[in-house]
Amino acid sequence: MNRMTAADLLGEDLREGVLTLTLGAPPAHPLSLEMIRALHGALSRAAGDEAVRVIVIHGPGRIFCAGHDLKEIARHRADADRGRAFLERLFAACAQMMQAVANAPQPTIAMVEGLATAAGLQLVAACDLAFAAPEATFCLPGVNNGGFCTTPAVAVSRNLSRKHVMEMALSGERFDAEWARGAGLINRIVPAERLAAEVTAFARRLATRHAPALALGKRTLYRQLEMPLDKAYAAATEAMIAHFMDPHRIAEELENWRPAPPAERISPKPGEEPR
Repeated sequence: MNRMTAADLLGEDLREGVLTLTLGAPPAHPLSLEMIRALHGALSRAAGDEAVRVIVIHGPGRIFCAGHDLKEIARHRADADRGRAFLERLFAACAQMMQAVANAPQPTIAMVEGLATAAGLQLVAACDLAFAAPEATFCLPGVNNGGFCTTPAVAVSRNLSRKHVMEMALSGERFDAEWARGAGLINRIVPAERLAAEVTAFARRLATRHAPALALGKRTLYRQLEMPLDKAYAAATEAMIAHFMDPHRIAEELENWRPAPPAERISPKPGEEPR
């Protein structure tokens, strides 16, 4: 299945259980309100589709995603409220979409070739995993425009240590792929010519896993991170028991289980006790 949605803002390609969502509107792939809605719609459909086992989000080229569409925001400065109502709609929609990425029952993977900045970096950080080319760079540039990347920092701060996210947010500088991997923002650096193939192979391997177990495990892992230790263990224990009691797992274990052969009985020699 291959189609374009929302006026070519988002490509959707489903193969072997892997749904690849390709951001349109090149070269910057900005998160306009319509792009956000297109992404959220695709994620909502995927959440209820058993054929989708893994989701890959890809912004091809030198810019993965440049964040919010600043020209779109500027057009609303002429509104009577100087654009406040539009900003409220925009950021509410974006927050909901980012949560849909994080809370998707399927594993989500960002494939990053170029610059991921502001809300574009937020999108990378919202994914469960991120694979990047050596040329990829990462930035929270709000301070360079007299602001602060406050909403992008929600997702980014859940990937990085406090010191790392503060370095990004306060400096507004670009950070390279090696720094991002060391800081925990991305998982792997793959040469650009092999990036798509490695992401596809990894995603297809994940797609062979038992989907309900991945969904429960992912949900519990993120939930317990916010809990005190005793409650984290209680939540994880409940999920662990559910894994072992899953009918799919029980059926597989019964199929593979074979009773051990009875121990060979050795006849005693004269004068020996039976054994």
